[in-house]
Amino acid sequence: MSLRTLGRSGLQVSPLAFGGNVFGWTVDPATAFSLLDAWLDAGMNFVDTADVYSRWVPGHRGGESETLIGQWLKKSGRRQQLVLATKVGKDMGDGKVGLRPAYIRQAVDASLQRLQTDYIDLYQSHDDDAGVPLEDVLGTFGELIQEGKVRAIGASNYSADRLALALDTSERHGLARYESLQPLYNLVDRKVFEDALEPLCLTRGVGVINFYALAAGFLTGKYRTAADASKSARGKSTTDKYLNPRGLRILAALDTVAARYQATPGQVALAWQIARPAVTAPIASATSLEQLQDLVKATRLQLDAAAIEQLDKASAEAAS
Repeated sequence: MSLRTLGRSGLQVSPLAFGGNVFGWTVDPATAFSLLDAWLDAGMNFVDTADVYSRWVPGHRGGESETLIGQWLKKSGRRQQLVLATKVGKDMGDGKVGLRPAYIRQAVDASLQRLQTDYIDLYQSHDDDAGVPLEDVLGTFGELIQEGKVRAIGASNYSADRLALALDTSERHGLARYESLQPLYNLVDRKVFEDALEPLCLTRGVGVINFYALAAGFLTGKYRTAADASKSARGKSTTDKYLNPRGLRILAALDTVAARYQATPGQVALAWQIARPAVTAPIASATSLEQLQDLVKATRLQLDAAAIEQLDKASAEAAS
């Protein structure tokens, strides 16, 4: 597997990241362990999670995903093979939210304990926190890097203006800088990233690890009619958002390209992103070994210019 450098961090990551949001939600411990082993066995090394996963599940408090990953790390002994990313900042309840320096320190220690590791490879601000000076946020992250708890830092859900300001702040004050951005990006969600974030990341050398790479499963072709909403826990929200003339046009293009390459629509959708110059590693999840192998195959699929142009045209916002 050919690895890619994440921003200017020096971290070498596989061209696809496994999204850990499913661990402790739609994936039980035994399946999580088998998926993580298979991911590394396939030559992949990048796993992304967050402290808040999966607090949205009734009865959960957050930390479920990190806890499962930590149990797997202890059992497998494969920490050195893994580039592990997690996040801080989403509401964990009891006032545990945001990027105040004291809270970042509390949260990183809690994540390290759940993950059963001494360090986090990529520690990300899950949301921007405009109520805390960037100097304080980045200064605290820099201290964590100096202490060996964190190797590099990244931003998630930042606007282009705020990311640019954060990068400028790092440069001006000699602080740790965001080496990656985690934005929403896929064939159906293009505009916000491509208009302002993509050129900024390319210019400033920021790696991109976009989430919802398969648009919550829509780009696999799983949801083609309203009746398909019953196929998963998030099916209704997915069909409500994406099942429209443009979405169907994108699926038709994916089907055509997939047939030419003897691939699946999901593989083609991921390969289109992996080929994007600004993108380091899209993030996608799997709940079975079959789905995981589908993800791995996407990293080996190289689309030609004609295929990329066809997908670009079908997914263009103004396409008719």
